[in-house]
Order: sequence, then C-alpha cells, then structure tokens
Amino acid sequence: MGAGTSAGAGAAEAAEPDGDGDGVAGDGVAGDGAAAADAADTADAADEKKAAGEGEPAGDAQTAHSTSRRFPTVTHDTARPEGGGRAAPGDAPAPARQWPLLTVLGATGLGLLIVGLAPFKESFRYGTILIGVALITGAILRRIMPSVGMLAVRSRFTDMVTYGLLGVAIVLLSLMTQPKPWLEIPFLEDVVHSTVP
Repeated sequence: MGAGTSAGAGAAEAAEPDGDGDGVAGDGVAGDGAAAADAADTADAADEKKAAGEGEPAGDAQTAHSTSRRFPTVTHDTARPEGGGRAAPGDAPAPARQWPLLTVLGATGLGLLIVGLAPFKESFRYGTILIGVALITGAILRRIMPSVGMLAVRSRFTDMVTYGLLGVAIVLLSLMTQPKPWLEIPFLEDVVHSTVP
C-alpha cells in the first residue's frame, strides 16, 4: 500500500505543470513546445514595440528618429530657428537676453503710440516711419548678429526678407501719405490709387 501510494504521487507530480508554466514536465516534449511558443510571442511583441518606438531608451529613440527621413508621428519638441539663441550670456537678466526683440517691439510700440495719440502735426507720418524703421532694424539685427533670441522666427534669410520688405513698404507708404507727400513715386501712387478707392 505504501508503494502504491508513492507510485500514485509520482504519477501525479509528473502530470502537474512545473512552476514555470511551460506545460507538462513529464517527458519534456510538451514543456519545450510551450516554452518555444512563449519565446516567439515575446520576440514578436518586442519587434512590434520597436517598430512603434516604445520600450526604447530615449537616446536610442532619438537616434532612430534622427536617422529616419520620415517625420515622427508625435512631435516631442520644436527645433530652435537658426540664430535663435540668447543675445546675452545666460546669467544676464531676461530683458538683456532678449534685447533685440525688445528693441524692435519698443520702437514699434512707440510708433503706434504716436499714431494713436497724435500729439503733433504729421504724427501719423512720423509714427508709421518709426514702425517701418523698427522692422528694418530687425532685419539688420537678424543679418549681423549670430544670435537674436526670440526675434528669430524662421530661417535667417526668411526673417531678413520679411522684416526688410515690410519695413521698406511701410516707410515708403508713409512718405507718400496725402496731403503733401514727402516722396512721389508714380508707380506706387498708381498702385495705391488702384487698390484704395
């Protein structure tokens, strides 16, 4: 009876799965097949995560994105425009680090104030000329300075062309303001008369 009990217990142990969950550990065949299937599932899941960009360290993900020519599905940051660094050292106060932008905005604000309050005769002309000169100054600063802080919006060339053309157009139109224009350019007068009824 003792021998029968021990034989039954041995058969029961052989029929139970082992602690790893690999299947039946009796002859090893079923356990090996389940382990191989689990390993294949794990490898497939790892490949799917790698393709989706999950589970990688940040450095590896950055390297994968930098070598790929496709845009990422989710944008994590924005590239700083060329020359968009600080215009003063990092230990300087915030206004000093952004002095190019503050210069342009200050002159533009002063011009708008002169136009709005009209404290003297020809204030509209002087105020708009100041606004145009502020934009031209922004274009010059963008050209000669390596870093202009938040004055940099796009590439250096795009910013220079945008600031410069807008500034020149505003100055020319303010010089041609009626009555008694300071500058007469027939071509521009025809354009203004055809666009403004």
